[in-house]
Amino acid sequence: MDKALTIVVPVYNEEDNLERVEKELTAYAQSAPIPVQVLFVNDGSKDKSQEMIEKICLDSPIFNYVSFAENRGLSAAIKAGFDETQTSLVGYIDSDLQTTPSDFNLLLEHIDAYDLVTGVRANRKDSFVKNMSSKIANGIRRAFTSDGMDDTGCPLKIIKTDYAKRIPMFKGLHRFLPAMILLQEGKVKQVPVQHFPRIAGQAKYGLWNRLLGPLMDCFAYVWMKKKYINYSIAKKG
Repeated sequence: MDKALTIVVPVYNEEDNLERVEKELTAYAQSAPIPVQVLFVNDGSKDKSQEMIEKICLDSPIFNYVSFAENRGLSAAIKAGFDETQTSLVGYIDSDLQTTPSDFNLLLEHIDAYDLVTGVRANRKDSFVKNMSSKIANGIRRAFTSDGMDDTGCPLKIIKTDYAKRIPMFKGLHRFLPAMILLQEGKVKQVPVQHFPRIAGQAKYGLWNRLLGPLMDCFAYVWMKKKYINYSIAKKG
């Protein structure tokens, strides 16, 4: 399969950001070193997001979408994006664009040698409470997974699609993507990327989501790790 990238963009009530998403991802696709497609996953939005997504996809051949019947959460949206991807690489970026599509190029520089490359948000532009809760949650997660990652919540990642499709997703597993690649005996790397303030829309996570939620997810990960089946096919007839 020739190298190409599908960028998954989960959307939940982001009508104020979607015009900018279209503009920035179109510009990136035009300058990217490999062919790029964009897949919106509308996670049951209740605003005008679906209407705007359909218009964007009608106007440009690089944009496509899937839309949930009801809100199922970020992990479900990312999983649906992985399942729909047909290209050799799958990326992920949030629709709030607190990371920039141009930094996908920083990740692409390493993807030949690794199976997942994730961004690490340098000089984060979030509130003190948000930054500290994320730092604590990342420390808890590292203690459980030993994945060595400093910022698994960074919404900028590229994964080889074969690996992404083998991830058994559960609620909250978007925080464990590097750990799930390591379970497949894959290689992971983190790269510093830019970070920007949210300029429109509302954040979907509060203190509870960032601390207690991830702690409970760690126990789910430990259970799943013990049950995880990993195999590779040597030959077919």
